[in-house]
Amino acid sequence: MKNILVPTNFSENCEKAAQLGIEMAKLYNSEIHFLHLMKTPVDWVKLDKEKEKRYPETLKQIGVAKFALRKLEKMAEHKGLKCRTFLQYDSGQGDILEHSGHFHHDFIITGSSGTKGVIREITGSNVEKIVRKANAPVIVVKDEAVNFPFKNIVFVSDFEEDVSNAFKQVVSIASKCDAKIHLLRINTKTDTNSIASGLQPMKRFLENFPEVQNYTMNVYNELYVETGINTYLKNNPADLITMCTHGTTGFLSLFSKSIAEGVTNHATLPIMTIRI
Repeated sequence: MKNILVPTNFSENCEKAAQLGIEMAKLYNSEIHFLHLMKTPVDWVKLDKEKEKRYPETLKQIGVAKFALRKLEKMAEHKGLKCRTFLQYDSGQGDILEHSGHFHHDFIITGSSGTKGVIREITGSNVEKIVRKANAPVIVVKDEAVNFPFKNIVFVSDFEEDVSNAFKQVVSIASKCDAKIHLLRINTKTDTNSIASGLQPMKRFLENFPEVQNYTMNVYNELYVETGINTYLKNNPADLITMCTHGTTGFLSLFSKSIAEGVTNHATLPIMTIRI
């Protein structure tokens, strides 16, 4: 993990995401980038200094944003990190994913406000779009306090399709944090598997990861995947939920269309999504 992007609108949850980003960057000895995408009434880049004066409220917002970004930069530098900040002006076309693609970020960490309904926008790009389309893993920080280093990481899959590359990302974080990985499969009304048979794909999957020793295997029978995840979380410790957001058939396809976004919207724990 060489560089981490933290898009921010300076909300409380984005501040928590910034703290997590700094801690993870320190753990991986990564460079960290903070990005604030500011909507402007006109194409700000093309304005000269005289014309900027016509928009005093925008000038004030720019000053506030620059101050907040500098504060984040000082926090990162205080931890000995290499840091870059970006204030990107957006007259309606700006995009966080485009920015991330340009810099080839290995990881995106962001905050999101609210635990009910649709996640609110982070100035220009909403979190659902980032979760769906980002090539890099994404951690969304919600209302609950972030416990880092993570000690209990939940990895949700049906373990029928190949999610090995995604799981490697989880193993890397677990190894760095000395965390236990909890593999979780949810049998829904569309499944015919019993609890016992549901464990078999997990066991086969783990054969490819002999280095993973600190783990549990869990199978829940629920009508809906999201319900199963929430039931698991009520009864077991977790600091981070991880899941895949792309697939062609079965569980992962369902996941990419609704479940990952649904859990991201409603769960209060940090969620990590990995596109495969």
